[in-house]
Amino acid sequence: MTSRVPVLLSSSSVFPEPTAASFEMAATIGYDGLEVMVWTDAVSQDADALRVLSRHYDIPVRSVHAPCLLVTQRVWSPDPWERLSRSAQLAESLDAPTVVVHPPFSWQRDYARNFGPGLAKVQAKHPDITFAIENMFPVKMAGRWFVPYAPGWDPTEVGFDAYTLDLSHCAAARVDSLEMYGKMGPALHHVHLGDGTGEGRDEHLVPGRGNQPCAQVLQSLAAGGFTGSVALEINTRKAASRAQRETDLRESLEFARRHLAPAPNPAQVSS
Repeated sequence: MTSRVPVLLSSSSVFPEPTAASFEMAATIGYDGLEVMVWTDAVSQDADALRVLSRHYDIPVRSVHAPCLLVTQRVWSPDPWERLSRSAQLAESLDAPTVVVHPPFSWQRDYARNFGPGLAKVQAKHPDITFAIENMFPVKMAGRWFVPYAPGWDPTEVGFDAYTLDLSHCAAARVDSLEMYGKMGPALHHVHLGDGTGEGRDEHLVPGRGNQPCAQVLQSLAAGGFTGSVALEINTRKAASRAQRETDLRESLEFARRHLAPAPNPAQVSS
């Protein structure tokens, strides 16, 4: 069963296996393409290497996740604007139309202060790339909650041209992903599909194993004529084997395609 919405595999979903393994697994399981998470793995930063893998496995790269994590703050450069520009260049070289971006960390004061205007300048230099800002979540440390992003974890409070909806992040923030979907509205461009239990941490469970309305979000995307893509972003770090990792990734793909499938035509059903 296929859908009009492409379902991608995020290379982060195969960690701790390397980026190259994500191409192999995407091809083996049958994903429509790949989202490359740029991190400390040199292959994830190398357009030539990624092109070779893409051609070998016949798996297109359709989105690039900029290095916005704590562990990737010095990938390419300590300057967040340089990292964003390099992400756009990588996406362009791979014919990937989307770059996923996190809101600035609160301690990145200059970056956060100028994020809106600066993003517009980068966008003007890369007009064929859509920079989709991702919803994040508060974190709990030493029994207290704080927001490590500026001006906040919810990008719709500021307003951007394009968004990435992350369902696991909604669970961590204890908000309903359908509500966040509604807030993003027509600016929703990209989706990170995962699940969570609302325990206040980012779990990235196989969709259907948490309490987020994953099925309803996918069904709404299909019914609403969504023209973006859905990237499967789950945590398989504790998988005991490659076979177990592939089982989780296959279950996730089947879930996505089942709920993204267009509803049957009543006339066809009755006939």
